[in-house]
Amino acid sequence: MMTNLFSVFDPSTSLGVPFNWLGCMIGFLFIPYIFWFLPNRTSLIWNKLLQTLHTEFKILLGLNSLGSTLMFISLFIFILFNNFLGLFPYIFTSTSHLSMTLALSLPLWISFMCYGWFNHTQHMFAHLVPQGTPTVLMPFMVCIETISNVIRPGTLAVRLAANMIAGHLLLTLLGNQGPAATSSILVLLISAQILLLMLESAVAVIQAYVFAVLSTLYSSETH
Repeated sequence: MMTNLFSVFDPSTSLGVPFNWLGCMIGFLFIPYIFWFLPNRTSLIWNKLLQTLHTEFKILLGLNSLGSTLMFISLFIFILFNNFLGLFPYIFTSTSHLSMTLALSLPLWISFMCYGWFNHTQHMFAHLVPQGTPTVLMPFMVCIETISNVIRPGTLAVRLAANMIAGHLLLTLLGNQGPAATSSILVLLISAQILLLMLESAVAVIQAYVFAVLSTLYSSETH
């Protein structure tokens, strides 16, 4: 039963090659539209969003990280497109797989750690003991902070994948009840699916924003 339930997330194709992963690149087809469309409300809203993200990430990163906001804005856009594309029928949701989310979080975390420990070693050691910690608790705090630092890429990956899976599973379970439902129950099912779809649209934006902001905060701690 559980295998059949989660089989909707399997990246399988009839050709024996997982071409579904190429769906991650569909979002890039929408990015350069500014070069062949005249400025419109959509482009103005998009530019306003990018400027807002740039301002916020610049505050989190500080003045010594000029240009780094581009990486985190690109990460936000990439996750946002993949989250939204997964809401369409018959489109593979790549961000519901740990192999995808770990591929995003683990290299970022490793690069932050390598940069921090090689260039700001004393600063990284200072982060292991929060300010004001009693002397007796310092060894325990070092262990706790080290563990919390090591599990960061895992928590980033699991948070994104779990939130994508949860909403899609609810939509799938409700959709499977349709053929056997009466007319009155069918109206309730469709209404519930519309509400869930609106909720999932909000989750798609929120999870992309949370992933990008947490990555920015982890990067700012290494400076």
